[in-house]
Amino acid sequence: MPALPAKPYPPETHQRLAADAKELIARYPHSRSALLPLLHLVQAEEGFVSATGIRFCAEQLELTTAEVTAVATFYTMYRRKPAGEYHVGVCTNTLCAVLGGDEIFAELQQHLGIANNETTEDGSVSIEHIECNAACDYAPVVMVNWEFFDNQTPASAKQLVDELRAGAEVRPTRGAKLCSFKETARILAGFPDERAGANEESGAGGAPSLAGLRLAKGESLPGAPAARVVSPRNEGTEA
Repeated sequence: MPALPAKPYPPETHQRLAADAKELIARYPHSRSALLPLLHLVQAEEGFVSATGIRFCAEQLELTTAEVTAVATFYTMYRRKPAGEYHVGVCTNTLCAVLGGDEIFAELQQHLGIANNETTEDGSVSIEHIECNAACDYAPVVMVNWEFFDNQTPASAKQLVDELRAGAEVRPTRGAKLCSFKETARILAGFPDERAGANEESGAGGAPSLAGLRLAKGESLPGAPAARVVSPRNEGTEA
């Protein structure tokens, strides 16, 4: 838990963040509903939710720091200490673990010389085991700043972090090219991604994700027999 009481942000920083906070709060009928976006906002400032960030959110929403801290420490996407420029999350939940997630996580820790929730000395990469990345159809999955890197192996995951540390342009399996952890946090706060073409690159669900939908519609899958596995809904009924 962050140490409190905390110092305020410097005046210029406070003024800038207060303007952003005002915009976010105006989107909700009840101001306290803006707490989650505000926590992303302060995380975008410092790379984690600091005691100062908690104080700022409490003041903007007229909440106690205890109320803000309770939320900030409940959700794992809010960091309690600074993340690296690239925050690497390795899914270690059931399916990913069985298919190699545990091995990937263990080898990445050894390769980077850091443990869970730690950051490399150069500040480039932090690592965290994730309970579920909601991408079981692409297991084992690694996320970097919440962008997907599917069907990973220990070797590909180590190559990934090496490229990140070397400053190479790394593109996710699905989605737009990577931006920094702080930039990602600002987007999650609810501000637009200003990068040219980023929204168009986001894409949609891939073939594994859509397989169930195709079967439900009575379509056959690539490489599968033409016979339908599941009948379409309302088949044979009158309009």
